[in-house]
Amino acid sequence: MENILEVKKLRKEYKEFILKDISFKLPRGYIMGFIGPNGAGKSTTIKSLMNLLNIDGGDIKIFGLDYKNNEEEIKNRIGYVGEEQHFYLDMTVKWTGNFIAQYYNDWDNNKFDNLLKRFNVSKSKKIKELSKGMRVKLSLALALAHNPELLILDEPTSGLDPVIRREILDILMEVIEDENKSVLLSSHITEDIEKIADYITYIIDGKIVLSDAKENIVSNWKKVKIKSDLINKDIKRYLVGIEENFFGVSAITSNYSMLKEQLKRHGGSNGIKVENASLDDILVSFVKEEK
Repeated sequence: MENILEVKKLRKEYKEFILKDISFKLPRGYIMGFIGPNGAGKSTTIKSLMNLLNIDGGDIKIFGLDYKNNEEEIKNRIGYVGEEQHFYLDMTVKWTGNFIAQYYNDWDNNKFDNLLKRFNVSKSKKIKELSKGMRVKLSLALALAHNPELLILDEPTSGLDPVIRREILDILMEVIEDENKSVLLSSHITEDIEKIADYITYIIDGKIVLSDAKENIVSNWKKVKIKSDLINKDIKRYLVGIEENFFGVSAITSNYSMLKEQLKRHGGSNGIKVENASLDDILVSFVKEEK
């Protein structure tokens, strides 16, 4: 399977935060959800992928190319929507499209116009007259109008109402109907990720704690509740994000069969409750573990 994006031991150091040698890969033709709480390093990672930061170590390959010798080609083949939308506020949507078009070899005016109509964004309106949701839609139309192979989105649905979020997610699903294209979607809204992602990568405090196909994560990770008197060091090693409550202990596990076997050895296989862990359960548990 060809990887459209490969990140190896990427490192970026700030005074109070470090992106800690992270690695992950995205196959061509799929959507990856990049999940983490605010401040986990999602935007730092994405800005590094866009060569908007000087990284302190590691290797980034996009389409098998690196930025050192191929920046113009790479960026011509990427569509990017940043965490914030930066526009000339007094200019119109039409002017903005014409301005951006000059930087892309494969700009498609018809596609841009059709996307604006679909999003109900008027070409004659000035940017300052657009709502936050409309500005995100405009950003997405600009990112898609040159037919990118890789779409990189940094928290595009944050703060938007469910209707607009659903529209954006539908567009992303349509993008990968072309199996030559991929999407990297950064978000802390796990509900959005769960709907559309094929692969999921969790980042906590600058570290990748889990990266796998969504179907593997959904099938392997369980949320368990265990009676307190059954907890020992052999049990704890199978648990992530342990939290005490009125029942005993709550946590998640990726190896429920071995956990149950350990409990059986201690005569407590009936002292456990289990259910499927949601993406949100997994995120919260890893945050607890990190703390």
